[in-house]
Amino acid sequence: MDVSFLGGPSPQRGVGVVAPFDFALDRELWRWVPDGVSLHMTRTPYVPVEVSLDLARLVSEHETLSEAVRTLNAIAPEVIAYACTSGSFVGGVMGERAMCEAMSRAGAVPAITTSGALLEALVELDVRRVALVTPYTVSVTQALEAYVAQAGVTISGCAFMGLTRHIWKVPYREVVDMARQAVRGDADALFISCTNLPTYDVIPQLEAELRIPVISANQVTMWAALRRLGTRAVGPYQALINPAARSGPVPPGADPGPVVPEEEQQQEGWT
Repeated sequence: MDVSFLGGPSPQRGVGVVAPFDFALDRELWRWVPDGVSLHMTRTPYVPVEVSLDLARLVSEHETLSEAVRTLNAIAPEVIAYACTSGSFVGGVMGERAMCEAMSRAGAVPAITTSGALLEALVELDVRRVALVTPYTVSVTQALEAYVAQAGVTISGCAFMGLTRHIWKVPYREVVDMARQAVRGDADALFISCTNLPTYDVIPQLEAELRIPVISANQVTMWAALRRLGTRAVGPYQALINPAARSGPVPPGADPGPVVPEEEQQQEGWT
């Protein structure tokens, strides 16, 4: 059979993703990626420490990140994303900027982090008061609150789960329950922290219920990385992704996206 008429594969643009060793939601990241873009994943070395500020510091050391970026250089990504929320806010705003600079030097391309992408998203959505949901312990959650406050954004409410491992196993229903607890008063938006916490399918439903933009760690990471490529993330009825969705909740009867069976809602990790 002559297949010469097919030509070659379509050109692909690459996003290099550095994730902590226990990151488990690769397929969730891909759901925001349009055709024509590939994700190239690598992970930091394993360290036998539970989710904590100590672990956040260990997986975000500049040499660790630089070495991870160098493993991606051979496939020439156009942008590098560090997919870890706690690892990128643990050093504060200045620490996050220094991490981006270290990764850019190692890869000679633009670099972003999840926490830096969060601040970009808050500016994009004109958020002055944000509610937070985290799976973390109180100390890690307080470090996130300090990071956001350092950027000039007020914390309007917060709910946390106190987990130290297996975060990717948290089901959607628990994420929704925590969101309802966190949103009090006049929050402009809700941020769901941790790249190992599954969020893709709950964002539209929460936006419709809470009537505010809902952003998550994986969502902002992909949105910011793809922005550097001059392209857009994909995601139905998500205010950050689709400006038309910022004017109000999902209309009654609109398709909120696929319903995920409960057995598939059990996902694990911490980032």
